[in-house]
Amino acid sequence: MLSVAILAAGKGTRMASSLPKVLHEISGRTLLQRVLDSCNELNPDKIFIVVGHKSKEVENSIIKNKNIQFIVQNPQKGTGHAVQVLFQQVKKQEGKLLVLNGDVPLIKAETLKKLINFHDSKNADVSVITTKKNNPYGYGRVFTKENLIKKIVEEKDCNENQRQNLLINAGIYCFSWLSLSKIINTLKSNNKQKEIYLTDTITLLKKSFSLEVEDNGELQGINNRIQLSKCEETIQTLIKEKHMIGGVTFINPASCTISEDAIIGFDVIIEANTHIRGKSNISNNCKIGPNTFIKDTTVNENCEIINSTIFESKIMDHVKIGPYSHIRPNCEISSQSKIGNFVEMKNSQLDEQVKINHLSYIGDSKIGRNTNIGAGTITANFDGTKKHPTNIGKNSSIGANTVLIAPINLGDSVTTGAGSVITKDSQNNSLAIARSKQVNIKNWKKNKT
Repeated sequence: MLSVAILAAGKGTRMASSLPKVLHEISGRTLLQRVLDSCNELNPDKIFIVVGHKSKEVENSIIKNKNIQFIVQNPQKGTGHAVQVLFQQVKKQEGKLLVLNGDVPLIKAETLKKLINFHDSKNADVSVITTKKNNPYGYGRVFTKENLIKKIVEEKDCNENQRQNLLINAGIYCFSWLSLSKIINTLKSNNKQKEIYLTDTITLLKKSFSLEVEDNGELQGINNRIQLSKCEETIQTLIKEKHMIGGVTFINPASCTISEDAIIGFDVIIEANTHIRGKSNISNNCKIGPNTFIKDTTVNENCEIINSTIFESKIMDHVKIGPYSHIRPNCEISSQSKIGNFVEMKNSQLDEQVKINHLSYIGDSKIGRNTNIGAGTITANFDGTKKHPTNIGKNSSIGANTVLIAPINLGDSVTTGAGSVITKDSQNNSLAIARSKQVNIKNWKKNKT
């Protein structure tokens, strides 16, 4: 039987934030969620998340799951105290207990499996992941004889000689529930921090083993924004390298960010300062950017999107968007359409070969095949209380600076005169003009003030 305890009770003072430390995000997922995702790959029988500071906020960040139980640690008196509280609230204590912190977002399930297998092979009371760091400042030092651990000394309790030791404690433990239950309540706060350390269990358990792994950044804990940034950089490098191996060209990789959930086809060119977030799917032979933001959007083959922002929409093949277009949620733009300079769309569907080239707002609309929307066209869809739809048929031509007052329906092959304010439906093959007659006054002079 395997149980997991994720320690997530701390405030994270060094983050200088009102947000609990474990709720800071890397590449769109919280630190806690990343640790939880790795633990879920182990298929544990139970996961305990120890919460404290802003506990409800932390709890609400996790999707409800019957295998997850939240344990409240209040007050927070250290990692050892957190596990003491866990023992007080959990009755079923058997098999193995994996303990790790909620601020180690890069930890891999493969490494955790390796620890568990190592623990079983040694029939250990506790097994601890350790690694050597060239600059071990801030970490507890691990002192071993072969791979048996003699003691762990926290950074603030180290003397100068002990600080020279480069082997550090990664804060990831695999305990025997039974062995831990015999000594957990004997832990004391006899240290400079006046906290109860989980590391003190090491000297109290006979069979304490060190599993030393390579320091590849996977064990990096997050205590401040600098470390948060370094972890983000590590993840982004891995994501972009994966896509480049798969046939994607990044013109300037350092300036781009890509979600782990994004799918990108081959022969896609990602220009500088482009950001693809959420569950976006970019198909083959597209050119994206520069200066483009796309989130939770599907882009089919052979599209070109430049200097634009797109949210939660579907872009079919051979579509050109931008520069400076803003596609808001629930838009569908069909094949061979063109969305141009300073066009904003939301909740609208375009058939094939629609052109909206300049300075227009299209909202809550359906536009038919091969229709051209002139510059400055506005669908006035909001009456102050409700949103109303605009429907325009195929092969229509909407003149520049037309205002369409919704709800309104224009048929196929409808033309509107430039500068018109259209308030009534228009049938197929018609011309709609709604503007006042021009009046020229001769010899007119301004009043002088």
